[in-house]
Amino acid sequence: MTTPDDALPGAVSGATPPDGVLPDEALPDETVDGYSVERLSDYLDSGRSPRDAGIEGSAACRLYLISLAQVHELSRASLESEATREPDRDGLWISSLLESIRREVVGGREIPVRHPDPGIDLRITEAAARGLVRRTGDADSGVVLGATTFSGDVTQPGEPITVEVTAAVRYGRDMRLVADELRARIVETLTRHTHLTIAAVDIVIDDVLLPRADDR
Repeated sequence: MTTPDDALPGAVSGATPPDGVLPDEALPDETVDGYSVERLSDYLDSGRSPRDAGIEGSAACRLYLISLAQVHELSRASLESEATREPDRDGLWISSLLESIRREVVGGREIPVRHPDPGIDLRITEAAARGLVRRTGDADSGVVLGATTFSGDVTQPGEPITVEVTAAVRYGRDMRLVADELRARIVETLTRHTHLTIAAVDIVIDDVLLPRADDR
């Protein structure tokens, strides 16, 4: 089983599953793996130079930087779009997306991974699985994933899991077709890289992205 390195924040081996996802009040405010989101944003703006070994050594930070770069591109694109939407609304949407990404890279529950040797206990974090889903969404430039949630007990092998995803879609796309294709890719990716039993993938398209200036 192969898994992209940056999509595995907090992957562990031989660990005991925690009781569940950390409650919101237990999450550090505005931090990712101990680094403030402001510092990570400044680091991205600097072109990730000079190299910060601490940040680059954190899979959670790397995943956040990848997602943050995409959000920055969306922000620039929105400024180039016709002023047919209130700018404050776009700002709120981007802020909400950043918050979803920040919470997404927190480890969460641990998902068992089968191994032919029964003496080996392998697990990946829920954040790693959410990272796989986000990478799947990133494959379509006209789709931006919002929040990803796994409903069901991911710590128990064979338990049916429902994947709940919110997404924004580029204006003019066939939303039903986009949702169907995204759903199929999510199922394929999670089946390939995890042993989750996917019962359903619920996709809610909750926003529309205006076309970029060079797309018109």
